Amino acid sequence: MPEELHLHAEIRDMLMDCGLFDTLQPGDFLTAAGYFSLSTIDDGQTIFNEGDAGTFMCILHHGVVSVRKTDGHGAQGEVATLRSGRAFGEMAVLDGERRSATCVAASQCQLLTLGKDSLDKMLNEAPRIAARIIRALAVTLSKRLRMQDGQRLA
Repeated sequence: MPEELHLHAEIRDMLMDCGLFDTLQPGDFLTAAGYFSLSTIDDGQTIFNEGDAGTFMCILHHGVVSVRKTDGHGAQGEVATLRSGRAFGEMAVLDGERRSATCVAASQCQLLTLGKDSLDKMLNEAPRIAARIIRALAVTLSKRLRMQDGQRLA
């Protein structure tokens, strides 16, 4: 199997494993895989910084990511720890705003990335699949927001 096809199949399997896109049909995963890329990030490496332009989102396939925010005094504190299967950075890709937090690899990480340009391309070339992916990301964000609202009330 040529290298590119092998990588494409590997990304498809990772998309299927992450559990975020359960509304996709089995064949849709292979199409979607063509728009994602795979990268390895070393422990301690910054994936993106708070305030950066959001040009890509990630799905954490393997490893741990620390999410950090800067407080009113300029000090950075950890607000979340992300583990396998978690999407992050999607807000900036969906709304075009700047990054709301800094994400740093807390171990060696394997990431699936989807660039804003790749998402736009998918919207043109495979709109049904792109719509399902965007809807799945919106549902994930909605659940996260509801959980946060519930924590605030407690």
